[in-house]
Amino acid sequence: MSAIASQFEKIVGSLGVCAWENLNPEQQEQISAALIPGTQINCVVYPTTQAELADVITCASQNHWRVLPCGSSSKLHWGGLAEGVQVAVSTARLNRLIDHAVGDLTVTAEAGMRFAELQATLAKVGQFLAIAPTYSNRATLGGIVATADTGALRQRYGGIRDMLIGLSFVRSDGQIAKAGGRVVKNVAGYDLMKLFTGSYGTLGIIDQVTFRVYPLTTASQTVKLTGTAEAIAQATKTLLASALTPTAIELLSDNTVAQLQLGEGMGLVSRFQGIAVSVEQQATKLLEVGQALDLEGKELTAEDESNLWHRLSERFEVTAAESAITCKIGVLPANAVATLAKVSEMRHEMIEAIATIHANSGLGKLKLSVDITPQMLLKIRQLCESQGGFLTVLAAPVSFKQQFDVWGYSGNALEWMQKLKHQFDPQNLLSPRRLIPTFYSQ
Repeated sequence: MSAIASQFEKIVGSLGVCAWENLNPEQQEQISAALIPGTQINCVVYPTTQAELADVITCASQNHWRVLPCGSSSKLHWGGLAEGVQVAVSTARLNRLIDHAVGDLTVTAEAGMRFAELQATLAKVGQFLAIAPTYSNRATLGGIVATADTGALRQRYGGIRDMLIGLSFVRSDGQIAKAGGRVVKNVAGYDLMKLFTGSYGTLGIIDQVTFRVYPLTTASQTVKLTGTAEAIAQATKTLLASALTPTAIELLSDNTVAQLQLGEGMGLVSRFQGIAVSVEQQATKLLEVGQALDLEGKELTAEDESNLWHRLSERFEVTAAESAITCKIGVLPANAVATLAKVSEMRHEMIEAIATIHANSGLGKLKLSVDITPQMLLKIRQLCESQGGFLTVLAAPVSFKQQFDVWGYSGNALEWMQKLKHQFDPQNLLSPRRLIPTFYSQ
């Protein structure tokens, strides 16, 4: 056993440390997808309590060992590549439910608890966590916060920052810190929770999270409209300006519509949830809007509805072993349909893509064929920027990420980001260079 592994074994025991060569090939592939090629991980450490996690990070800090935080590793291949990492620290065994205040509609759990497990627990008392993350069966709560992975339900419920009301984390020096609380009205530490949402493990290692939760709805209905870009844009504008209250509104590129076998042209898929009579009336109203615009409309059956939302999410799930490229995109909501149409027009340049955008926020995902070049992707980034938005690369082959600026951020906040990184992690031990490289220049 290596000297590094021996140090951690004193803290977590022999079952809590796994040498690199003893990891299964899938685990090695998942971790390698987050690292600059040539980086040699010594071991993976699995603390089972908050105190163990704090001691593990203290040990790493004292020895100046760089750390890659992870959970179930379902999204470890998202984002930038870490540099000079010696140890991976997993929260997968920090997976307990800490507190569920049913009457207060809040829940506190450890970061390694899987989203699917928490949803099953909440469902027993008629509640749910209102997010729809990628890799929903494997994703952990900590990973969802670290990547700000909300999904289509943000239309009605907002993003991760809107639901996260408290967290605790271990700092880069091993000290435990807390923000927020376990009641919805508690706003202490709100800025810290904003910082950790989407931080990709660069500021600290999240070990507990507290979310607000919601009552399960009694009825659900999805309406799909397909047709020309102009008509879809008008239907979207009408829907957003109306008194209708969908929980999700997804705009789909024509290629996405075709792959999901929903019809022809671009698509607008809206989900209504709540009291049965209200849901039915809202679905009927949207169908009338579509009919007036000569759009092909349909109310989906319960089985088709569940299947559609599952397939739509699944289309953008790329594993570390795959070569496809998945991006997070953002544009001004008013420009969403035009952006999807322009991406579709790029087919003559050998860019095969599927894309979806949340109508209300302008955020979405783009999945591209494996043969796209960095120059082609840069052109799509420039398109998003011309529409008031951005493009960041989530999943892509490591070789591609070495040739392309994953984040593409050129705003005026870089200096402040660097200062925040230095304040939280002065030794640059946590996920070095993984978020934005200029965080880490000294």
